[in-house]
Amino acid sequence: MNIRSLAWLGLALVSLGATAGALQRGAASGDVAITPIIHSSVQLEYGGQVIQVDPWSLGDLTRAKPADLILVTDDPGHHVDPKAIRQLRKPGAPVLLTAAAQSKFPDGAVLANGEKKTVAGITVEAIAAYDIKPGEPSHPKGKANGYLVSFGGKRIYIAGVTECVPEIRALRDIDVAFMPMNLPLDRMMPAAAAECVSAIKPRVVYVYHYDQGYAARLTNPASGASGTSGTGPNIAASLQAFRDALKGQPIEVRDGDWYPKR
Repeated sequence: MNIRSLAWLGLALVSLGATAGALQRGAASGDVAITPIIHSSVQLEYGGQVIQVDPWSLGDLTRAKPADLILVTDDPGHHVDPKAIRQLRKPGAPVLLTAAAQSKFPDGAVLANGEKKTVAGITVEAIAAYDIKPGEPSHPKGKANGYLVSFGGKRIYIAGVTECVPEIRALRDIDVAFMPMNLPLDRMMPAAAAECVSAIKPRVVYVYHYDQGYAARLTNPASGASGTSGTGPNIAASLQAFRDALKGQPIEVRDGDWYPKR
């Protein structure tokens, strides 16, 4: 990332591995500050307002700030975590979630696929997030959300857990996209994720939600689930394949510190 890219887009990455000086760059000058937290959890900040997406208490929340708005994409524990929501929610702050997630956190408002709502002065549209290929875990249509957020003068798309469905392909004028890879599951592998990004043509893309083994071990250390914490050859090769598939396109691929380094 360079100063020129920040100037033309007005977006700052706050990296968990960055120096203290770099952490302040952009955030104080009116940019949208983006802080990767863990796996599918991300913080957006602009003009004194904070959005938390899928906050997860098993991750390191020391950088996470109290939220004016919380968005929940799905109902597994690493997406809807009542403990993290209560910890980061400002008094009275809205929580938008799916119907399935509301069963775990009743004090939230359901936003169904295709619905749009303005809360805390922020416009949020729920974009369908579902699987095309059958298998487990299953993400049927209507159960999960991605979110298109109008924030700080930017259109920011957080895909959640999904394949490249028509509702995503129809999106346009996206400034920043967060696109999942579901490794090692055979869904949204690098080529499919890159194809989806090519279809919507965001100015900037972060790939996230890609180390399922790490997330499983964090949830249950005794599970023995495979995973590489973002540093092993399978993860590294997949991330490089995603980058390679987007070469030559006017899309900036940014890395986020979603997982601790080994």
